[in-house]
Amino acid sequence: MSTIGVGIIGSGGIALQNHLPGFALCPDTKVVALCDSNPAVLAEASQKWGIRATHAKWEELIARDDVNAVVIATPNFLHPQIAKAAAAAGKHVLCEKPIALNYPDALDMATVCENAGIRHMTAFTYRFVPAMRYMTHLVKQGDIGQPYHFRAQRFQDWGDRNLGWRQVKKLAGSGELGDMLSHRIDYGHFLVGPISRLVSDQKRMIDTRAGNSVSDLDDWVAILAQYKTGCTGVLESTKLATGRGEGLYGQDVAEVNGPDGTLTFTTQKPLELRIGNRRTTDLQTVPVPKEFLVYPGSKRDPSDGDPVKTFRYDQNYEFIAAIRECRPCTPSLWDGVRAQAVMDAAIQSAEQGKWIDVPQVRS
Repeated sequence: MSTIGVGIIGSGGIALQNHLPGFALCPDTKVVALCDSNPAVLAEASQKWGIRATHAKWEELIARDDVNAVVIATPNFLHPQIAKAAAAAGKHVLCEKPIALNYPDALDMATVCENAGIRHMTAFTYRFVPAMRYMTHLVKQGDIGQPYHFRAQRFQDWGDRNLGWRQVKKLAGSGELGDMLSHRIDYGHFLVGPISRLVSDQKRMIDTRAGNSVSDLDDWVAILAQYKTGCTGVLESTKLATGRGEGLYGQDVAEVNGPDGTLTFTTQKPLELRIGNRRTTDLQTVPVPKEFLVYPGSKRDPSDGDPVKTFRYDQNYEFIAAIRECRPCTPSLWDGVRAQAVMDAAIQSAEQGKWIDVPQVRS
């Protein structure tokens, strides 16, 4: 196909911040239709991006002949249903995380999409952070030796702000675990491989949020993990780290320690790593080399815009490139399934107060 037509289902913040500007940088790609159940949200996205074709029902968008690929950016409970319908219609799928409410649904969703022969992708956006890509390169080439430890922290200050559907179990499946820690679970998978077993705890500190919004999900979660390689993992995420800020500016740190060195990065400084080894007494700041500033093939100018935001656009390039090259997307829905297996195990562990083995998912 000369031009790939994209339809976006769920036209709120993620579509406006990530997907619409991302696809705008992809050659011979056009967002041809938008969908949202909220008329005001739909009107805002349509007006801002000049996209006239709008739909209140996702079924109508999928049925369009000019839509070759869809982005699913809806509440989590809708993801499998929409993805499987898109696959049946021969549309390629880019789905926000977590891809389902539970592991069985995620596995079924990925299997259906795989069997349909479409390209499928999980929106683990932070894989495209230049510092994360460089950090992964250094780990894979053995610069720090076989990793001993992986740790990740995502600390934000949301107070009692109304989080909408994200704090409703039947719509989201999990709270902070799926919303924020799912990305950090994927960090670990990307850097050191799959988790074999874990123990977890979760807490809800605020039962009723602003506007009398009732929450029945976690707003703090921690996981102690053992990776298949023998590496240990400590992952923690909260929306109640007072004074840390929210969104792009809340603390987001990942670190790997090995016998020959330490690597750490934060998404707040996506163009540098902190690196230490036996010859240093403190971590040294190292700029990300030029070849890692932009995802291979992406037309994005790394000097244009705020680097805390713009790396996200490379995700859309990878999706389109995989479609054109008839190859698997990285990350695929299988990566979403792998994260969901960990999340289900974490919920089970918190409920039962014990270590849980994590199902191993195909690569």
